[in-house]
Amino acid sequence: MAGVSKQKQKLLQMEQLFNQRTDESHAITGNQLIEILKEMDIKAERKTIYDDIATLCDSGLDIRTTKSGHSNAYYMASRLFTAEELRILVDAVASSRFLTIKRSGELIKKIQRLTSEHKAPALRRNIHIENRTKSSNDQTYAVVDAVNEAVLADKQLSVTLGETGADRKRQGRRVAVSPFLTVWENDHYYIICRLEENNGGIVRLRADRLSDPELLEKKREGLTQEEEIAARKLKAPLENHEGLEEKIRIRFDKSILDDVFDRFGDKIAVRQENGDDLSVDVSVQLSAAFWGWLFGFGERAYIASPGFVREMAAERLSAMAERYKNGQ
Repeated sequence: MAGVSKQKQKLLQMEQLFNQRTDESHAITGNQLIEILKEMDIKAERKTIYDDIATLCDSGLDIRTTKSGHSNAYYMASRLFTAEELRILVDAVASSRFLTIKRSGELIKKIQRLTSEHKAPALRRNIHIENRTKSSNDQTYAVVDAVNEAVLADKQLSVTLGETGADRKRQGRRVAVSPFLTVWENDHYYIICRLEENNGGIVRLRADRLSDPELLEKKREGLTQEEEIAARKLKAPLENHEGLEEKIRIRFDKSILDDVFDRFGDKIAVRQENGDDLSVDVSVQLSAAFWGWLFGFGERAYIASPGFVREMAAERLSAMAERYKNGQ
């Protein structure tokens, strides 16, 4: 019975062999294929092996014939993904900020299995990305999947929200959210949702700041008109960064430390100032996108130096105030 079972596996094993061991530079002859199958305790003969190859071709596999000495040899000529497409996928995985180093490695190994074992090593390339930090949260996939499930089921979701204190130690608290949309921006997933605590309103949370998702039985409430407007604003991508680049010092209240990390990465040096204030030295492009981000915090953040950039900020705020005062 075992022999019969092995025979039924023959075509599947042959397909795997052609996928894994052959390409245009590495073909195998009929006799080599018979020997490989023999090592797997699968009986094959010359008079049937060619019929098996023809059957695989009829099923859609692109197996082509070449010469190895005086014998015919066979190889898988094309696959679902080309070598160039696989390199693009590997580069995207390697440089993605929301993936941990461990998860990136696991995905790249799976991508390598989509080509022959001879080409697979070339896919593991050294990708150097300036100013990129990899996520330390390996639950991002689970969170994004849970958000999609909650949206489809019209249910609330319970998650652990990670927050960073002034001592840079991360703490987590359990919150219920009503998710509405997932946004991909700046190499991160963001969840647009309503915080179901103290009338928290519509917020945008970075997915890798969340963990341990759990679907709740409680249904989501519909968005009010004001919340729909807020959700649309949070969904809109940031403007392209254009303008003069300067190194500046931003002083801010510790309550927005996570927002600062979101924009500049959590590896930047944070300086303790008086009271609850912190500060960072960063290089930014003085664009509308940056001013919009900074002014959005109101009195909780401001330019500490250099003086001319602080004056630029004051001029912009004065112009805005004058516009509102005059109503024009």
